[in-house]
Amino acid sequence: MYNVIDYLENSSKKFKDKIAIIEEDKKINYSELNNYSKIVGSYIGKKQFNEPVIVFMDKGIDTLIAFFGTIYAGCFYSLINPELPEVRINQIKETIKSKIVITNSEYYDEANKYFKDLEVVKIGDLKKGKIDNNILNVCYNKHIDCDPLYVNFTSGSTGVPKGVVISHRSVIDFIDVFTCLFNFTENDIIGNQAPFDFDVSVKDIFSAIKMGATLVIIPKKYFSNPALLLDYICEHNVNTLTWAVSALCLITTFHGLDYKVPTSVKKILFSGEVMPLKHLKMWMDKLPDTTFVNIYGPTEITCNCLYHIIDRNRNYEEKIPVGLPFPNERVILLNDKNEIIDDRNKTGEICVAGTALGLGYYNNEEQTRNHFMQNPNNNNYLDMIYRTGDLGYINEFDEIVFTGRKDFQIKYMGHRIELEEIDKALMDFPEVIRSCCIFDEEKSRLYGFYIGDIDKKELHAKLSEVLPVYMIPTKLIKKDVFPMTKNGKIDRKKLIAGVGEKV
Repeated sequence: MYNVIDYLENSSKKFKDKIAIIEEDKKINYSELNNYSKIVGSYIGKKQFNEPVIVFMDKGIDTLIAFFGTIYAGCFYSLINPELPEVRINQIKETIKSKIVITNSEYYDEANKYFKDLEVVKIGDLKKGKIDNNILNVCYNKHIDCDPLYVNFTSGSTGVPKGVVISHRSVIDFIDVFTCLFNFTENDIIGNQAPFDFDVSVKDIFSAIKMGATLVIIPKKYFSNPALLLDYICEHNVNTLTWAVSALCLITTFHGLDYKVPTSVKKILFSGEVMPLKHLKMWMDKLPDTTFVNIYGPTEITCNCLYHIIDRNRNYEEKIPVGLPFPNERVILLNDKNEIIDDRNKTGEICVAGTALGLGYYNNEEQTRNHFMQNPNNNNYLDMIYRTGDLGYINEFDEIVFTGRKDFQIKYMGHRIELEEIDKALMDFPEVIRSCCIFDEEKSRLYGFYIGDIDKKELHAKLSEVLPVYMIPTKLIKKDVFPMTKNGKIDRKKLIAGVGEKV
């Protein structure tokens, strides 16, 4: 298999009338999804091949038609969220240099404002066209599996977003393993949480399409109301969740599982941040027959490279491991001298090799060289690795345990400190529901944000009993809720921006 469009082709033949995607009160079956995608692909394929197409919409059925239409044309898509600031939209536009923008009626005027020098087309108009099988066949036959499939933009250390390029080969390699490893079938009803410009959604989209499952797109608005969110999951009998940790913790933080337990859910795979053990236990207690999996991996290596299936009989009080490598992925730890760490309990940078590696950063040779590089321990042939910037060690079970970001390892009061260690100490107190430690380098101040039913002075005193003085935050700040990024992670920038307010 060389092209992910074969997933859709196969499922549309096998599950012709089955509902493929649900978006609130809208539904589309596999045959309709395939036909509309071919119509869109016929339009794009007449204009270009193996070039980027900007999709300027929120997530939805039409967004996926735009994605698959782009794939049919032998091109690659890059979703730009219309809610992004104008400066960032312009940065992505200048990086991706697309000629075509697909949008909908809701964002058509905005699209013409931001992309006035490009061809802006409405998805609704494109769907009225006709299939040109000659064009589609030409595009399919010219395609090779290392052609790009999508470009997802992540934040860049220089302030300019980086576009991670992922190929068909990488997605096929990962999704085939992912769906097999975690027993995805046509009976799965997958509840999508992640935005479509975030790589967690890649697992939702392509797992569903490959297996002929049903993808339920959960609107963003429900993630600010746990009761409505749980109602929606139960209404649609969702049985599989691949969610960010913070999205799961949103429900348990506000005691949503006391309101309703989504008993239909049989698989929960979580990633993005360290899962607080107390929150995992809440979910596991309510769903005793559900499989829970901790998965790890940055966007640059196609979704994930490590996984750990939670063992209900195991003690995770120390840390939940990110686990073992996915099949056909190699994960190594490198020390400061670029030597491979084989010994247990020695911390090093997590580095990844394998087919799942991305093609680098789009139109950004310098950043690509900085992160995608030759394995320093192999001079005999091309052996590329991606340096994640994450730290970890090998435990007694030969699993990798994530210990934090290299950039979350701070120098404070003359000591090297892992911010995650302070977070864990805070979370060990039963009164603390969530925590997030942030270091302000300019002011050399360490802040500890938390949600919980405990006074700041009492919490400070308790921390003093378990941590050395140099690891105790300069200021403990109690919050009712943590701001979240659109990807479902704690928004550290917004948290620290509020420090100047009266807290």
